Amino acid sequence: MSRRRQTATVSPLERRLEALKLATELGTDRLEPAVSDASWQVLERASTRRTLSAEHTVVGFFGATGSGKSSLFNAIVRQDLARTAATRPTTSQPMAGVWGGPGSEPLLDWLGVQERHLIDTPLRLEKKGLFGSEKEASGLILLDLPDFDSTVAANREIATKLAGQVDVLIWVLDPQKYADAAVHHDFIRPLATHGSVTLVVLNQIDKLKENQREPVMDSLRSILLADGLASPRILGVSALTGEGLDALRQEIARVVSERGAATNRLTADVATIAGRMAEGSREEELKLPGEPAKKALTVELAAAAGVNTVVDAVRTSYRMDAHKKTGWPLTRWLAKVRPDPLRRLNLKSADVNPKLNRTSLPAPGAAQRAQADSAVRRYADEASAGAPEAWQGSIRRAARAGEAKLPDELDQAIANTGIGATKGSWWWPIVSVIQWISLVTALAGALWLGALFGAQYLQFTLPEVPKVEGFPVPTLMLFIGILLGIVLGLATGLIARIGAAGRARKARRALHASVGAVAERSVIEPVGAEITRHNHFIGALQRARS
Repeated sequence: MSRRRQTATVSPLERRLEALKLATELGTDRLEPAVSDASWQVLERASTRRTLSAEHTVVGFFGATGSGKSSLFNAIVRQDLARTAATRPTTSQPMAGVWGGPGSEPLLDWLGVQERHLIDTPLRLEKKGLFGSEKEASGLILLDLPDFDSTVAANREIATKLAGQVDVLIWVLDPQKYADAAVHHDFIRPLATHGSVTLVVLNQIDKLKENQREPVMDSLRSILLADGLASPRILGVSALTGEGLDALRQEIARVVSERGAATNRLTADVATIAGRMAEGSREEELKLPGEPAKKALTVELAAAAGVNTVVDAVRTSYRMDAHKKTGWPLTRWLAKVRPDPLRRLNLKSADVNPKLNRTSLPAPGAAQRAQADSAVRRYADEASAGAPEAWQGSIRRAARAGEAKLPDELDQAIANTGIGATKGSWWWPIVSVIQWISLVTALAGALWLGALFGAQYLQFTLPEVPKVEGFPVPTLMLFIGILLGIVLGLATGLIARIGAAGRARKARRALHASVGAVAERSVIEPVGAEITRHNHFIGALQRARS
């Protein structure tokens, strides 16, 4: 069978259940435990119910004490099966009336109903029309259940459990307690989304006068609408007089004949739990923050990691190296006395193992750690804006997952960044040669003048010293050599400052790129993975509810 044909055979309920399962798995540790447990219960219940008899529809009578549901049950089955009496409670265990016994046993076992009665009286569905006829509706399991407001805790537990398992819910109310807040808040309202498989019966309507019935029915309808039941179906009946029983039997027969109640119930269950999962969410997909947020994260992490210190060291080290290479040869030794800041940070040597290389930057203090934490938190907060609180927490945890390793990763990134620490500038050798020429010229002029002075002192007669524009050549050599050295020193100092600033800018860009890679790997990617998970979760919820 082709994939397209397989897909076409998947029912809407199956697609919803698959979507709910995916949403539940994606929501692990991100949903309230009660919601997550409820979802797994729905999935398990749906899986079990779909393996049991599809030919039977389970209809449950639920009611408060004194509502007359046991009498109503007897009236529907036309037998006195359920015990009725003034003493309460009269029903302590669920009782089943079964139309069409074959195949019902496993389903009743799953429901936990031990008392079972096969009903021979046919349940007929009248077909309306020009040629009216009747059709027997078989495959019905009608349950009479304990009071859900019983003083016996076990009775309430049974009613609550079966309210989550039956295919059709029939709420049996009476004129005296139809507005009881406990009935509506604890039972009807939580299942208000199950309107397609819910019927409300106002029993004992014979106790109302004719002019009271319509106001009471209208009051009940307004309460049910407030509970969340859209277009509630209400029937007024009397188990005592038989009023409205035929209409109730027809409604039950219609539901049984349609064979869709079990599917409708499970569909409503899926929609309900998916709605609970989506509480507090705008059900919109999240997006990773844009480049400004990434840049801000990188800048703050870089500052916390000591990048500014390294950049200042690059600037100072460049100027020191430039002085060593281009300064006046007689004063270059002064630059060697001062310690190189990059070397002190262990960032000067190129012969290192990248995997083991570390800087000698001071360990991050409380202020630096707080700065890094704040940067990560702000990024996570921006990424999780609009998500439910649980998902906001999971995104924050994802952002902080690498918190313990982050300082070391940042330090290693800085240590292995190529900042040009051992690389000089092209003009250094040229200036150095000129400086040596100027020094040699000055020394030659000084020696020449010294020789002239000594010869004159010893009364030697020497040829006249050559002159240029009236200035003796040795004097010019001395002064020009010294002046050239000074001018070159001042000029190269200025050029070195400019070059140091450029080298510092390049180093900052390179360091920010390295820190950005760490931020991407340790913060942004985990946050992105969590956002993707959230978006898949939202998509699964939408498929489960649609």
